Amino acid sequence: MDHPEFDTAFERLPEGYSEGAYEDRRFGVTVRRSEDGRRNSLFARELAGNDIVSFNLYRVASGSASLKPCEMSSEKVIAFVLGYQPNA
Repeated sequence: MDHPEFDTAFERLPEGYSEGAYEDRRFGVTVRRSEDGRRNSLFARELAGNDIVSFNLYRVASGSASLKPCEMSSEKVIAFVLGYQPNA
């Protein structure tokens, strides 16, 4: 996966649990990162609805990344990460 905007947006997300907004809807988001940065995950649940976003992101030694969405499209995952705004 080669998507610099996605990488930048994902790196800005706080690790652990946070709340914020995506498309004027509130979400609770949990981000986990391994100590070596190679295994990353995100799970987001809409707080007043039924929508979820979930994926694993694996980084290999060469610097490339493999995005593995959980039962949804890569486009949905990328749009969420680019548009999600955590609370200040």
